[in-house]
Amino acid sequence: MDRIDEMIAGIIAREGGFVNDPADPGGPTNLGVTLGTMRSLGLDMNADGQVTVEDVKVLRPTDAARIFRVEYFDKPGLRRLPDALQAPVFDMYVNAGGRAILLLQSVLVKFGAEIAVDGAIGPITAATAHRIAERVGIDLLVDAYGVERRDWYYDLADRRPSSRRFARRQDGGKGGWILRAEEFISANWHLTLQQHRERTASWA
Repeated sequence: MDRIDEMIAGIIAREGGFVNDPADPGGPTNLGVTLGTMRSLGLDMNADGQVTVEDVKVLRPTDAARIFRVEYFDKPGLRRLPDALQAPVFDMYVNAGGRAILLLQSVLVKFGAEIAVDGAIGPITAATAHRIAERVGIDLLVDAYGVERRDWYYDLADRRPSSRRFARRQDGGKGGWILRAEEFISANWHLTLQQHRERTASWA
C-alpha cells in the first residue's frame, strides 16, 4: 500500500457505506462516491444500461479507491502540493469537490500570496504552496487550511439550515463535518465544546 492508498483508505473509512439523505445535496452516496459522479463517469455497475441508485449501492471499495485516485487526486494535481498538505486537501476534495482548491488558494492569499483564486492547482499555486510552507512551516499551513475548512462548514450551515445537523449533533456537540475537519488540525487549534456551542448558538 503506497502513501496515496493510505490516504484513500482513510477517506473511505470516514465516508462509510451507502446513504441517501434528503438533506445531503450530494444525493445517494456510497463510500464517498455520489450518484452524480457515477453518472458522469458512466459507471453502470450492474450493466442494465443506466446508472441508478442500484449501481451506487453495489459500488465496491476497490471501485471507490480507483475513482478517488484518478478523479480526485491525479486529475486535480494534488501531487504538486507539499506532501503534508495533500491528505487534508484530498479529503476535502472528495467531500466538496473544487471547493477544496478554492479554500487552499484563499489560505495562501491570507499568507500574502498574490495568486488567482480559481480552483485550479497550476504551477503558480503549487509553487506558492511550497514557498509558503517553507516560510511559515508546513504544520502551520496545514492547520490554517483545516481551520479554513472548518469555518467553511460552519458558514455553509449558517446559510443552509438543512445542513446544520452535519455540523452540530442533536445534543449540541460537534457534528461530522466539524470532527472531520479537525482530524487534520493540531489539537491546540481544535475548538472546545463551549466554543462550538457559542459558534452555533444562533441556529434554531
